[in-house]
Amino acid sequence: MLEDILIMQEEKEERVAGILNKDKGSAKRTTIILEKEEREFIDKLIREGKEPGIKPLISKMLDVYRSMMIYDWRFPGEYYCGISRMAFLNIELVNILIQNIPKEKWREIGRKMGEAAKVFMGVTLGIQTSDPKKWDEVFKRLRVQGFGDFYLKDRYLLIKAPFISESEIWAGFLEGLLNVELDAKTFTPPFVFEIKQS
Repeated sequence: MLEDILIMQEEKEERVAGILNKDKGSAKRTTIILEKEEREFIDKLIREGKEPGIKPLISKMLDVYRSMMIYDWRFPGEYYCGISRMAFLNIELVNILIQNIPKEKWREIGRKMGEAAKVFMGVTLGIQTSDPKKWDEVFKRLRVQGFGDFYLKDRYLLIKAPFISESEIWAGFLEGLLNVELDAKTFTPPFVFEIKQS
């Protein structure tokens, strides 16, 4: 019944919009009926300053929904984003894997991970990661997936809040992903890498 109410409300709004000859590009007003506990949760987020309001919260949720391709998820348990299966993984589990890889292989392993990310971004998102003009899109994608915050300044790449704390893995990852050679300038976060001239 709730779905019927929402559908009827949207149909009514579309009719009114048609009557008023609104542009197709104009925003539409939508009414959402929330359960009491859902509304209380949203109000709590706003009261605590975690969200500025309902509209920004819903916009953020839709951005995450689109960018993580949640519409393809088989909930609960199987999360796909294009060709890749995703998993929510504790950093402690990743660290256990890293600690059991010999340090001299970290850059090579990172490079292979970067190459896999390159295939994913190319096939699923249509991003050519080796094109420096597309790096803003690449960095946004990495940020959305929780890898950290990435910045480019001249010939330097900066990673703030990386989810992996080993610079050699990051150097390899970015080399494989961006098809560049890097020189690590820092070995603890935030990481700074210089792009070597080819």
